[in-house]
Amino acid sequence: MRLRSTRHVKYWCGYHFVWIPKYRRDVLVGEIAEYTKGVLSSILKELGCEPIALEVMPDHVHVFTLCPPRHAPSYIARYLKGKSSRKILQKFPGIKAKTKSGKLWSRSYFVATVGNVTAEVVKKYVEEK
Repeated sequence: MRLRSTRHVKYWCGYHFVWIPKYRRDVLVGEIAEYTKGVLSSILKELGCEPIALEVMPDHVHVFTLCPPRHAPSYIARYLKGKSSRKILQKFPGIKAKTKSGKLWSRSYFVATVGNVTAEVVKKYVEEK
């Protein structure tokens, strides 16, 4: 584990995001899947996040990233989904026909924090300080 840093903060904030296309349609295949990976990677870098793993499946997306603590997980998810949707639908307008609403992503998503410190280690640290 290598700590990341900003001017005043040392951090290691890992997040695992998962979300699906609207109505869980199998639209993320072939060229669309490859383009989606590239778009998500560039958006993460724009946010100052480090993409660790990106996996685009036909009916869902996995993103594992390290982000500075100034970004809330909900902000990261909204930003990724909103900006990627706009870029993907501009390049592949035929996807709109496959979803009844013309929107690419479902409103819901999953997020989990990822770390390498157990709750017991943190508890011991707090109690001893």
